[in-house]
Amino acid sequence: MNDQARALREQVKRSKESPQEDPAIRQEARAIAVMSGKGGVGKSNFSLNFSLSLQKKGYNVLLFDMDIGMANIDILLGVTQRYSILHLFERNLPLEEIVQKGPEGLSYIAGGSGLKDIFHFDDQKRNHFLSQLQRLSIQYDYIIFDMGAGITNESLQLILSCNEIILISTCEPTAMTDAYSAMKFIHNHDQNIPFQLVVNRAISAKHATNTAVRLQSVSRKFLNRSLSHLGSLPDDKYVTLAVMEQTPFALRFPNSHVSRAVQDIASNYLRGQDTNSTKKTNSFIHKLRRLFG
Repeated sequence: MNDQARALREQVKRSKESPQEDPAIRQEARAIAVMSGKGGVGKSNFSLNFSLSLQKKGYNVLLFDMDIGMANIDILLGVTQRYSILHLFERNLPLEEIVQKGPEGLSYIAGGSGLKDIFHFDDQKRNHFLSQLQRLSIQYDYIIFDMGAGITNESLQLILSCNEIILISTCEPTAMTDAYSAMKFIHNHDQNIPFQLVVNRAISAKHATNTAVRLQSVSRKFLNRSLSHLGSLPDDKYVTLAVMEQTPFALRFPNSHVSRAVQDIASNYLRGQDTNSTKKTNSFIHKLRRLFG
């Protein structure tokens, strides 16, 4: 059954990428913003290993490093970035050429200081970027934006355009407070965008559950909205070892507790997508164009 499902997904992907297919009927990738209220909670590490887990399950994923000040996806992969988004404008390269290939065939776009300029371009350059992004989006099942810690006025536009948000927090009270503050800030701008919670670096399953319950409780009480708990990742020494070796832990230590946990989170996420498959979502690019004005 798994082989049949994988074959079907590959067939769908080939049909999406077929040059004979009418571009008007191709489906855009689902856009996910991975964010946190504060830095140092393992957000980029989660984004990378979650993306790899989806890729290994047969989906075509693009990981977009949007952490302007602390871009580090390429560091976690142990590679030197060849291009960043700035080359789209400096060298007039198509966005497809800026995309780099990582392990398991994962596509990614390295972050860089030029990312902040995207939100301040004139209309012509912004439209060029959005048109390039739209062309790229139909080649993937998921585009995962690894956002910087906290929220800026610039990053807010991109976050609000995504189909959903994965919120990362640890069990520390400061991380939980900042995670709730970030969720409240987004909620005040859009009360409908879905949130899903991942608790990272949990020292026990009990601590992870308590953290999730507390954040879900304040979300219901003060925001009147649900917060789905997607799963948790244990505080595992193999994460540190993998970072030191500049190799994703899901590949370097596939049988570790943390690797099995991120695989479970990917499975939970996909099951949720299957459940909500009949729901219609607005085009990510359409929303982004509208917010850019």
